[in-house]
Amino acid sequence: MIYTRREIGKLALLALPATRSWAAKPNSVFGGVQVGINAPYSFHNIPGGADDILNYMTQTNISAAELRLQPVEAFLKAPTPWTAPRGGGRGTPRAPLTPEQKAEQSAVADAQQKWRLSQSMDGFKAFRKKYEDAGVLIQIVKYDGINTMSDDVVDYCFQVAKTLGAYAISCEIPVSQTQRLGQFAAKHKMMVGYHGHGNLTDPEAFGRLAAWEQAFTYSKFNGANVDIGHFFAATGTSPAEWIKAHHERVTHVHIKDRKANNGPNMPFGQGDTPIKEILLMMKKEKYKFQATIEMEYPVPEGSTLLAEIAKCVRYCQDILA
Repeated sequence: MIYTRREIGKLALLALPATRSWAAKPNSVFGGVQVGINAPYSFHNIPGGADDILNYMTQTNISAAELRLQPVEAFLKAPTPWTAPRGGGRGTPRAPLTPEQKAEQSAVADAQQKWRLSQSMDGFKAFRKKYEDAGVLIQIVKYDGINTMSDDVVDYCFQVAKTLGAYAISCEIPVSQTQRLGQFAAKHKMMVGYHGHGNLTDPEAFGRLAAWEQAFTYSKFNGANVDIGHFFAATGTSPAEWIKAHHERVTHVHIKDRKANNGPNMPFGQGDTPIKEILLMMKKEKYKFQATIEMEYPVPEGSTLLAEIAKCVRYCQDILA
């Protein structure tokens, strides 16, 4: 689907702050398919606080999120995570941490764990209400490094996701470590979507279809976050049949457009990824998992990030209408 210059101009207006307000709740359910966005990941290089995310989603008419934990905890005044000092530039390896930096890293991690394990769920209930009052559902919560967390903190992660209203959590971890996490998923009766990239040779990477199928054997709550852009770019084939065969295990699909043969990310409609096929299949089969936009292509000169995201939403809407 290629837009004319006039249509592109109209779509750009969708992202202007004046076109939407907090009173106008977003609605990105099109043809029965819930279109969402990976946040704050897709809102890169602009402020990514909880209120910022809500504002962006309202402006771009997106009513569901795959939301990372960081803006939630930051809003609730959790200790700021420790970050390593930057290296000398792109391609320059970081220097090893000094003993003082290691001690600081450990102290921050201890404070963060203590904070997490002392929390009631009341703050998270209020956070959920804040988002839902604005018209946004938190359907998936993404956790970085959940495979490195203690058992108590993994339990906390599932409790937080349930409290926020999510039907699944998502993460990017080695295949062999999905056995442990799958046990927690079964305990909490909540699906885990493992994100797929394009590595087809690493036995620990979710790229090979057999990697997901291996994880499935460990727990009936182990699922697949199918990134259709990575899938198609790496394999040259549509993920439609695999999704259809394993739809009960699919937690959500990441929607992006890429050129074939591991080509670059492109504006929606200008790449080779079978976005239309996947969305229409979701509509026909009445799949309830989220179609999650990931904004990864470069913002064209003269446009803005929010204008481009609004175009992505409209592209999905036009297919599903």
